[in-house]
Amino acid sequence: MALPVAGGHGPAGGEAVRGGASYRSALTLLASLFFMWGFITVINGTLLPHLRSVFDLTYFQATLIESVWFIAYFFASIPSAKLIERIGYQKALVTGLLIMAAGALGMTVAASIPSYGVTLAMLFVIASGITLLQVAANPYVAVVGPAETASSRLNLVQAMNSAGTMLAPLFGAYLILGRSKGGTAAQGTVLTQAERLADAQSVILPYVLVAIVLVVLAVVIARFPLPAMGNATSRLAREERKGHSLWKHRNLVLGIPAIFIYLIAEIGVGNLFVNFISQPHIANLTTEQAGHYLTLLWGGMMVGRFVGSALMQKVRAETVLAAFSIGAFVVMLVTVFSTGTTAMWALILVGLFHSIMFPTIFTLGIRGLGPLTEEGSGLLIMAIAGGALVFVQGKLADTYGLQNSFLLTAACELYILFYALWGARPTADTPSA
Repeated sequence: MALPVAGGHGPAGGEAVRGGASYRSALTLLASLFFMWGFITVINGTLLPHLRSVFDLTYFQATLIESVWFIAYFFASIPSAKLIERIGYQKALVTGLLIMAAGALGMTVAASIPSYGVTLAMLFVIASGITLLQVAANPYVAVVGPAETASSRLNLVQAMNSAGTMLAPLFGAYLILGRSKGGTAAQGTVLTQAERLADAQSVILPYVLVAIVLVVLAVVIARFPLPAMGNATSRLAREERKGHSLWKHRNLVLGIPAIFIYLIAEIGVGNLFVNFISQPHIANLTTEQAGHYLTLLWGGMMVGRFVGSALMQKVRAETVLAAFSIGAFVVMLVTVFSTGTTAMWALILVGLFHSIMFPTIFTLGIRGLGPLTEEGSGLLIMAIAGGALVFVQGKLADTYGLQNSFLLTAACELYILFYALWGARPTADTPSA
């Protein structure tokens, strides 16, 4: 597998995209993409309890919604890479946005029927569009400025992704949960068939608005003069890669499961958060009220990425990652073994500690790969499919209780700590091309 992902190691292409105002304006536009896919991804956090009410789903069935979303990363990554090679980065970004818009409009059809199966299919379409954006935008950010600040740049742009995740719960709580019977009723209220149908149709307006924004953004990007990436992201000839092996690089080999496992933790927390804090022995809230607190969870991720980006200017990335993973482990234990608002605020705090994990693991994973950076980056992007295993936590919640299921999240934090302390150390440096 060879995805067109840059490590910033090519001398020619970097100069083409580092021209002061040109790359800064391009970076600003790309930040809007990170914002939008963060926004849409987290809408699932409010959509999950909503659909659980509409279709009377178990926790396992509800988390299957998120599993379908992340399975798209696994199946769409390689086709996305081939499409980028064929049509280029700018057209690929436009195509990804239009695919997402089509899926958003499809969600309005699913709501009109209503159909759980069609909902799953449309979420897969939206996620496939986001996958195309991920494969195109992450490497672009890596070379759209000076190579020495690539890691800091990725953390800053990911902070815009977190801004989208922070605002999405407010949008979802107001336009989905706030306009539905299930979202405003007390826990345990049984809805009539007519009320479920009305609740299902409450998602039509939000997804129409999302589709309009995506189309407008696609038009803007299509007309924007994005700097050419040049040779920095060209796939190297097969002969130039002979004698090198990805599997000799411990930081990559152990970084792939680190991304995979981290996604299980992040998505499990995000999607079960509303159901957890709305329980009587935690905060005893309606799902609409709980949706507002979800904003604080994702807001913590945004703040954490700004803080982490600043810290990494003076402290090694591995050290910062280790400290944040310890913090995440501690607050997850508090979440499991306490009750009331203490458990609620502990779960909110995990967003702060999760903040830097994805971009930091990603940059540590491709460190020292040289001409193998393309393949290594592609494997790390595919590892985002780990979010599909959130159904495991759903099954644990059905069997052992929702609160106890967060022990799985705590275990995930321990692997991230292991990676930071030992797994991220490069075992070999491959000469740059």
